[in-house]
Amino acid sequence: MSDFGHQARLIAVDVLKSVFFNKRYLKDSLERSFHIVELNKRDRAFVRNLTTTTLRRLGQIDDLILYCLKKPFQKKNSLKQVLLRIGVCQLLFLNTSDYAAISTTVDLAEKLNCTAYKKFINAILRRLQREGRALLDRQDSVRLNTPDWLWESWVGAYGATRARKIAEANMMEAPLDISYKNESSDQLKIMDSIQMPGGAYRLVHSGDVRTLFGFEQGFWWVQDAASRLAITLSGNVFGKDVIDLCAAPGGKTFYLVCNGANVTAVDRSEKRIKRLDENLKRLGMKADTVCADSLTWLPKKRADLVLLDAPCSGTGTLRRNPDIAYLKSPQDLKRLATLQTKLFDAAAKMIKPDGRILFCTCSLQPEEGPEQVRMFLERHPEFKLDRVSANEVFVNANPSGMFRSFPYDLPEHGGRDGFFAARLCR
Repeated sequence: MSDFGHQARLIAVDVLKSVFFNKRYLKDSLERSFHIVELNKRDRAFVRNLTTTTLRRLGQIDDLILYCLKKPFQKKNSLKQVLLRIGVCQLLFLNTSDYAAISTTVDLAEKLNCTAYKKFINAILRRLQREGRALLDRQDSVRLNTPDWLWESWVGAYGATRARKIAEANMMEAPLDISYKNESSDQLKIMDSIQMPGGAYRLVHSGDVRTLFGFEQGFWWVQDAASRLAITLSGNVFGKDVIDLCAAPGGKTFYLVCNGANVTAVDRSEKRIKRLDENLKRLGMKADTVCADSLTWLPKKRADLVLLDAPCSGTGTLRRNPDIAYLKSPQDLKRLATLQTKLFDAAAKMIKPDGRILFCTCSLQPEEGPEQVRMFLERHPEFKLDRVSANEVFVNANPSGMFRSFPYDLPEHGGRDGFFAARLCR
């Protein structure tokens, strides 16, 4: 194993330890590790693929490890368990040779002061080298890779058939969608992309966002097709005063500015507002940015539209953020739903008498979507649902009057995020 092979795998272990031990998001853990240790493009991609696939297939991986044990691990998420997980992932889910998958994992055990477990790790990986692929064929991957609390909530909300389709889609890697500031034919040709319903473009070939053509020049920003479609429900915003609450990282702000709105983007995180400002500068756009708590902040004048893309569990983004399935819990869902309720009420104070609210979440949980709208309308009888028509969301029918997308939508193009949006007006 090369020194660099060691380095990349050590970083993968460090990233997964950060997720499992410290409950940090995968995206933040990867960013932190890549900032500390410089890797080339190929090995950064390897670390990202190894950590993401380990989390995406975690239920199957742990089931295979358990098959080889006489009794379960006494301590959950120990270092030896993390090492076994990346070993099994390479052995059975990545195109890593059996020899490299096993030998590198055993070598890592020694390097990370787990020498006492070298034989143990080697024995389990050797057994799965012989039996693992036959065991995979007998696994119910959908159920194993979906925590019970999520599975039960989806079955309750959408039925078992749809729940299985959601879980199946979540095991696939999410494509990269972008929105162009100006859709020039030259840019479209160079980027090799296809247009999605709602106006986003899906890249046929992607990679590290910052290295792609047009990023530094500010030609485009990243925005999933479902999110892009949801923000189009804001309608004609040219010349309108729009407040974007919980705005960072800014995809919806950029769309609104692009379409002529006078945007005030509010977010409580200084770090996230700084990143939003950097992206506005990169894109050559202007918006007023405010670092403030949306629960207590009030504008100097009321807006025509308030966009509330509320903090949520993010269960609609599991394809690109598989760690969420293990970092979130029903308790987090209750806490976030309570916060959404408060933010919804705060948004109602910010609009003009004839203004509108566009409420969005990247969640599949009813508590973070239609239930929030129902409760808001009960608390605020002066508001009504501004129904979203079928032709606005590109479906055959839309009896709810609200927008809902699923990860398994548009399978011919690779799916899209699970998303919810509803429009309300006085």
